[in-house]
Amino acid sequence: MFDHLQRLPVLFFFLLLSLSFSESLHENKESDTPISRFQQYLRINTAHPNPNYTAAINYLTNFANSIPNLHSKVIHLTPTSPLLLLTWPGSNPSLPSILFNSHLDSVPAEPDKWTHPPFSAHKTSDGRIFARGAQDDKCIGMQYLEAIKAIQTSESKFVPLRNVHILYVPEEEVGGFDGMGKFVESKEFEELNLGFMMDEGQASPNDEFRVFYADRTPWHTVIKAVGTPGHGSKLYDNTAMENLMKSMEVITKFRESMFDMVKAGLAANSEVISVNPVFLNAGTPSPTGFMMNMQPSEAEAGFDIRMPPTADPELMRKIIEEQWAPAWRNMTYKITKKGFLRDIMGRPLMTLASDSNPWWSVFNEAVTRAGGKLSKPEILASTTDARFMRRLGIPTFGFSPMKNTPILLHDHNENLKDIVYLEGIKVYECIIKSLSSFEGSYEH
Repeated sequence: MFDHLQRLPVLFFFLLLSLSFSESLHENKESDTPISRFQQYLRINTAHPNPNYTAAINYLTNFANSIPNLHSKVIHLTPTSPLLLLTWPGSNPSLPSILFNSHLDSVPAEPDKWTHPPFSAHKTSDGRIFARGAQDDKCIGMQYLEAIKAIQTSESKFVPLRNVHILYVPEEEVGGFDGMGKFVESKEFEELNLGFMMDEGQASPNDEFRVFYADRTPWHTVIKAVGTPGHGSKLYDNTAMENLMKSMEVITKFRESMFDMVKAGLAANSEVISVNPVFLNAGTPSPTGFMMNMQPSEAEAGFDIRMPPTADPELMRKIIEEQWAPAWRNMTYKITKKGFLRDIMGRPLMTLASDSNPWWSVFNEAVTRAGGKLSKPEILASTTDARFMRRLGIPTFGFSPMKNTPILLHDHNENLKDIVYLEGIKVYECIIKSLSSFEGSYEH
C-alpha cells in the first residue's frame, strides 16, 4: 500500500507531462494553417519606401521547400530588388509553360488611420484579416502555393503536363520597371518558354469573380505656360495664368465628355480616357506665401491621363499638342508614358477573352468547376505587371478570387475575410490543374 502511494506523484507528473505535450502539438497544428501562414506573410513589411524583400523571399522559399517537387530560384537583376521564381516541373516540359505572378511590394500605410495596425494581420471575430497587402496582392501569392500543396495532398499522383511557374516580383507598386520590366529582358525569362500568365485582379462586391483582359496605361502629362509678368492690377493678354486657365477649360470639357459616357452607361470607367488634374504650380513666392500683387511669368499643371488599349495614341498626342498646349499660346507639354498601348506587333495591348482563345475557355471552365462564375471581362482601370507580358504577345488575365468583398486596395483598413481567402485556394486548385493539363496551343 505504501509503495503504491509513493508512486502516485511520479505517475501524476508523467500524466501532466503527457497532457502538456499533447496541448503543445495541438497548438502547433493550429498555428500551421493556411490562414496562419497567410497572416505570417502579411506581417512582413514590404511597403515602400523600404520594402523588406529579403524577409518575404525567405518566408516564401521556406514554405515552398515544404511542398514536394517545387524548385526555387532567387534572381538578382538589380542590387536591391530580388525576384523569386518557383517551378513545378511538368511531364512534357517542351510545351509552353504557364506562370502565376504576384508582387512582393505594397503601398505605404498610415497606421493612425487604421482600426488595427497595418502589419499585424489582426483577425477579427467575424474573420476579417486586417493588413496592408491583404487584397493587393499577397493573397494570391500565398493562394498559389496553398493550392499546389492541396493538389499534391489530395491527388498524390497528379503531375502537371506543362511546367508551372510561380513568380514573386518586386517594385510593381512603383512601376515595375526594376521588377517584371527587367525580368522579361532576362535569360531566365527566355528559358521559361512561356505560353500563358495569370496576374492580379481586384475584389468583386457581388457574387461573381472579376477578370481583366487589359490594363489602362498612364500618361503623366505636365502642361506649362509662359508669359510676361506684370503688376497684379493690370489687365493684358497672354499672361501665363490666363493661357493655362484656357487650357484647363478645354481639358475640363474633354474630361466631362468622357465621364458623360460613363454616367450614361455607354462605357465603363476603364473603357474611356480619364483625365484628372493632380497639381497646379504657379505664383511668385514671398516670405509669407506668394506675392499677391505680381502676375507670374510661368504656370504649370499636371494631369494623370489613363489610356485604354482601344485609344489612338497619336490622336491623343495631337489633341494635347493642338488644343491643350498650343505653341501659339506660348505653351509646352511633356508626356511621361508609364507603359505601352501596343504590343511588339503593333496590336492593341489586350488578351482575347472569348472562346477563340483556348486559354480563356480552359480558365473559364475551371472557375465554373470550382463553383464560381465570372463577370463580364473588363479592362482594369489602373496598371499592373501584366502589360509587360501582353506587350510580348503572351496571353494574360488578371484575376484575384475575392467575391462579395469591398474593394480596399491602397485604402485604410485593407482587409480580407478568411472564408474568402480559403475559397480562393479552392478556386486556384481547379485553375492550376486545368491550365497545367491543357494539351492544346494558341497562336495570337
